Amino acid sequence: MLDDYVVVGLIGPAHGLKGELYVEPRTDEPERRFAVGASLSGVRRGEAREFTVERRRVHQGKTMIQFVGVTSRTDAESLRGYELRCPPGEGRPADPEEYYDHQLIGLQVQTQTGEVVGTLKQIQHHAQDLLVIDSPRGDLLVPFVSALVPEVDLEGGRLIVADRPGLLHPEES
Repeated sequence: MLDDYVVVGLIGPAHGLKGELYVEPRTDEPERRFAVGASLSGVRRGEAREFTVERRRVHQGKTMIQFVGVTSRTDAESLRGYELRCPPGEGRPADPEEYYDHQLIGLQVQTQTGEVVGTLKQIQHHAQDLLVIDSPRGDLLVPFVSALVPEVDLEGGRLIVADRPGLLHPEES
């Protein structure tokens, strides 16, 4: 069920003694996604749990969150590593070059010449998002940047990837 949800953050280390913690935002809308009273689902190693934002602030350029019921450093530290998710809402993100994961997973991946590479299996969210493509050669990782993924055709059910030496055929590099 939570696979269709939008990833909005990753819980980091505790801060202070009263249950506050760092959250690494994975959204362009942290003010909305982490607003006081917002409900978020957390997933870590297959375990899911619900969180409600009690307080949010920015400290030295980093997002700090206090969740309802988390009142000590020990409580906060036990939450480290939870990926925070929420329902995607209606339609697409406001930016035409942004997509929700669930809109992309399952799309056929092709080269600019029409060669079918495989199917988009997963999107890994790191400092740079990575597309995980299920191909006959095994999983391929492609950075999700416009230079390598020049076209996303939701209506046509495909992603176009610009092949570069070693990118789609690592055995040839």
